[in-house]
Amino acid sequence: MAKEKNKVEKAETLNAIVRRQFNRNRPAVWSLRLLMFIFLIGISADFIANEKPYYAEIKGQTYFPVLRGIGVDWGLTTWPTELSNVDWRDLQYDKVVWALVPYSPTTMDSKNRDYVGPFDQQNVASARWKHYLGTDNLGRDVLSGMIHGTTVAMMVGVVSMSVALLLGLFFGSLAGYYGDSRLKMTRLTIVLNVVALPFAMFYAFSVRSYTLTDAMAVSIWRFTGHFILSLGIFAGIMAIPNLLDRFFKKIPYLGGEVSLPIDILVSRLIEILESIPSLLLLLSIVAIIEKPSLMIVMVIIGLTRWTGIARYLRGELLRVRSLEYVEAAQALGYPEWRIILRHTLPNSLTSVLISVSFGIASAILTESSLSFLGIGVPPEQVTWGSMLSLARGETHAWWVAIFPGFAIFITVTIFNLIGDGLTEALDPRLKQ
Repeated sequence: MAKEKNKVEKAETLNAIVRRQFNRNRPAVWSLRLLMFIFLIGISADFIANEKPYYAEIKGQTYFPVLRGIGVDWGLTTWPTELSNVDWRDLQYDKVVWALVPYSPTTMDSKNRDYVGPFDQQNVASARWKHYLGTDNLGRDVLSGMIHGTTVAMMVGVVSMSVALLLGLFFGSLAGYYGDSRLKMTRLTIVLNVVALPFAMFYAFSVRSYTLTDAMAVSIWRFTGHFILSLGIFAGIMAIPNLLDRFFKKIPYLGGEVSLPIDILVSRLIEILESIPSLLLLLSIVAIIEKPSLMIVMVIIGLTRWTGIARYLRGELLRVRSLEYVEAAQALGYPEWRIILRHTLPNSLTSVLISVSFGIASAILTESSLSFLGIGVPPEQVTWGSMLSLARGETHAWWVAIFPGFAIFITVTIFNLIGDGLTEALDPRLKQ
């Protein structure tokens, strides 16, 4: 009992040291606070900027259009017949409470189109309907686009780096822990897995490609559910050859174990992917997609960003796997997966956290570049990059260049400063 208490106190002390080191870096601390504010805006974008009111009474009926709209977007409900395809500004209300910014990013104000600036004379009924950051060529409110663009930027960073993190942890753990000699498999298992891999990819993803595409168009939650189902199908098919291997282990040649050089294979794969310019690879992949989708862009960014995480984790695990507590766990007969998940990974995530922080900034910048070029993202999707691209042909419309450009600059800088703060806080030479 006393030993466990000492371990907890030691862990708390280490956490306190890291927190103290991070708090010494004032730019990183203020960047973290500003990031929390940006995340808050991104999460509550539908409640801040929306053409639908929060609360409305129409002919004695009570509605909550903003909440209902979120449910419709997520595929949880539908609009009643009397409110489908209506112009919310033209309805006759008994009582109404509008959003803070009464415009959605796709709302077109025909009376204030063709780039009306924030200081220009605007054709609005009152200050309540003023476009405080101006409009674009279609009369869309720039402030609403900025707010909802925050949601897109945060979602791109989190989703893409989540994909990269999963792949990086998987391949980095295999390469770092097993090396070139520790992963032993029977010849039959290797052959069966190689044969089963194309079938697993085909039935899990190719056959269900239309289902995944349709789910992606409905909502991110439906796509997530179908994607998890596809992963389950993939895992189920790949489990079959490993189950069959048990019946053939006693065959002398087929059951003989050989070392799989997983470290060399993963390292060469990382080198190949990193030798190709990431933006060129993204443009090549996105170009063959028939139906552009933001979700596809996020997944592709994640698929091209995992190499850095895997490389850093591999280096850490090569060091950690030879430490005494890992050897003790192996001597006690613990399964390899338990040693990796409970002993080696938790003590090797320092470089991974730093890489993820910088990776989110890179993912946001990459998505903004693709949106600026008009590639991969649906035309109706409003992002910071798509707003910035409008300024290419209209140099006088300074507001559609400065505001999105400044938002991209601030967000990327914030994540870079947080990454610098984590680098210093997790540096063992500074823990005194």
